[in-house]
Amino acid sequence: MWHVPRSLRSAAPDSHSVRSCGKGAGGGRKLPTCAEHDLENYSMYCVSCRSPVCYQCLEEGKHSKHDVKALGAMWKQHKAQLSQALNGVSDKAKEAKEFLVQLKNLLQQIQENGLDYEACLVAQCDALVDALTRQKAKLLTKVTKEREHKLKVVWDQINHCTLKLRQSTGLMEYCLEVIKENDPSGFLQISDALIKRVQVSQEQWVKGALEPKVSAEFDLTLDSEPLLQSIHQLDFIQMKCRVPPVPLLQLEKCCTRNNSVTLAWRMPPLSHNPVEGYILELDDGDGGQFREVYVGKETLCTIDGLHFNSTYNARVKAFNSSGVGPYSKTVILQTSDVAWFTFDPSSAHRDIVLSNDNQTATCNSYDDRVVLGTAAFSKGVHYWELQVDRYDNHPDPAFGIARINVVKDMMLGKDDKAWAMYVDNNRSWFMHCNSHTNRTEGGVSKGATVGVLLDLNKHNLTFYINGQQQGPPAFENIEGVFMPALSLNRNVQVTLHTGLEVPQSVKQPKLPNN
Repeated sequence: MWHVPRSLRSAAPDSHSVRSCGKGAGGGRKLPTCAEHDLENYSMYCVSCRSPVCYQCLEEGKHSKHDVKALGAMWKQHKAQLSQALNGVSDKAKEAKEFLVQLKNLLQQIQENGLDYEACLVAQCDALVDALTRQKAKLLTKVTKEREHKLKVVWDQINHCTLKLRQSTGLMEYCLEVIKENDPSGFLQISDALIKRVQVSQEQWVKGALEPKVSAEFDLTLDSEPLLQSIHQLDFIQMKCRVPPVPLLQLEKCCTRNNSVTLAWRMPPLSHNPVEGYILELDDGDGGQFREVYVGKETLCTIDGLHFNSTYNARVKAFNSSGVGPYSKTVILQTSDVAWFTFDPSSAHRDIVLSNDNQTATCNSYDDRVVLGTAAFSKGVHYWELQVDRYDNHPDPAFGIARINVVKDMMLGKDDKAWAMYVDNNRSWFMHCNSHTNRTEGGVSKGATVGVLLDLNKHNLTFYINGQQQGPPAFENIEGVFMPALSLNRNVQVTLHTGLEVPQSVKQPKLPNN
């Protein structure tokens, strides 16, 4: 006969009761019958009511809108859930046993270290003059209190952990006996409550529950060198703070995007030394010396404005009031070979209108307005193209590069912060500081493509129209940090194309007119 333990009877549904499953005259086990229909055996399980039901219960419509499943299937499902939960508790119980061994070893270490500190303290105090005797008792009291505090904390952890382990073990033994029961209906009456109890038991082993709250070390030392008149101020010096350990780089979070790198790190587990901040160092992308790029408390840092197609080495170290800890392992990060960027809405003139995920630009004004790209270049070779989507009334759009502080309410190239080629439907000119040079035949129209080749290895700028070089190299001996730039008015619409390979073959340029 299946008996429901008194402590779990409250988990059984109120709407049904299980009749006695005693043996019949023939000695065989009788199947449990429905509490409301004597001639019907339980054959289904109502998930909504959490109760076994018979076929006639279903026919009467009491569970018509409920989720009803086969009794045997639910029996197996709940047994599987309980077994899975028990596995979790079993793992935690194993960890708890190992933790108890660790705590008991910790008791011995605390005792030994406490005796060592006492012996050292007595030896130092006895070597001092008689004035030190009064202070000796006070210092011994502090050591004793420190030891007693550590012992109390550890014993409290042992008692607490032992109690939890005993409860979990008892629950496991009971659940294992319950699982052996072959009566589905009786099992299902208590299985929900058992599953919840096992899950609660597993959840009580929260993070940190199996870690010592104190260490075996006594963070006390005595300075025996002060002058005699300072004896009455003699006290322990706290030496708990040591330099931080080596930070661990989180490689799964370190990444590169265009010419930016992101690095993440963390301190190793069970690190008790305080950390006041971190120092992140990066080399120059060419095997040069490391330099500091970040000092602060954050453990995630993004560095922008690096060189494209370059390999950077990065490392990090932690520091506190005691000093600077050792470096982490070095991580190697490769920036992109080519640049992917868009027009920058934050720095564009207010008359500029961007669309197509900031890749297409037009203008609300008949005057020329400037928009910059989101990338900045200081090294390497870079190529991008701009497609003319609309070209009305023969305007003069200008294409090129600029500093971040370029004037944005006039044609690109009229100030000393931009280097550009402006072009109409018949010819083009190069312009910088409002100086027009190298008039070249060949213009743009709707559908034309303008290419910009910025070679910062050779320090020059070259333009293309429809794949053909437009004039000679436009500007030479250019150095510094440059951003892609464009000026246009409302008669033009341009779409930016980036991430392009540098042209391998260059067609012969057109000869400029005199």
